[in-house]
Amino acid sequence: MLALNAVDFGQCPTQWQRSLYPAEYQSKLHVVHEGIDTDLVRPDASARLGLTQRELELSPGDEVLTYVARNLEPYRGFESFMRSLPAILAARPKAQVVIVGNDGVSYGAPAADGQSFCALMHKELGDSLDLSRVHFLGRIPYSVYLKVLQVSTAHVYLTYPFVLSWSMLEAMAAECLVIGSCTQPVEEVIRDGENGLLVDVLSPASIAEAVIRTLADRAEFDAIRQSARRTILQR
Repeated sequence: MLALNAVDFGQCPTQWQRSLYPAEYQSKLHVVHEGIDTDLVRPDASARLGLTQRELELSPGDEVLTYVARNLEPYRGFESFMRSLPAILAARPKAQVVIVGNDGVSYGAPAADGQSFCALMHKELGDSLDLSRVHFLGRIPYSVYLKVLQVSTAHVYLTYPFVLSWSMLEAMAAECLVIGSCTQPVEEVIRDGENGLLVDVLSPASIAEAVIRTLADRAEFDAIRQSARRTILQR
């Protein structure tokens, strides 16, 4: 409150975050995102992602589903994403899933008994998850992360109503087909069917349906990918 009283010019990255401040302060708060380096984060048809443990190299022509979060946890829809995978892998036998993120907790409470949410999901899904096609990369260098985005066919970004990750905007800048959650900060950027697709963050079935559709025909969604990058360049 002392900081709000002292401020002459405040900055918020999204309209939604600004709307949560007391009304009498909102006129001082200006919505300006921190920015995405669109010269660095861009599509690259020659990108290759090597998965050395599996002796596998992925390229933009492959069926690649990607998911990125600082930590793999409920606030970022990790449980819903994992529960969508058995249906996706069954419907798309050539699909490879690349997951980036640590086993810690950035937001909210930790999992029970000191386990990671990743371990809990492995236990819940068991044999329904084809782990030969699901690749957990943990924390990776930024240069490798860019290749993850550049080889992606469908990129899932899920969040509870919260801060909007740079990774979603970077994915759009790389012309990923972003399948995002119908939550306020995401809807502020993604227009369903125009520059991405929106799904219910708590519905693994709707996530799976959207992913399967996008993996089945990459070319059908090229215009949406191009519109995603235009959105970042313009805004």
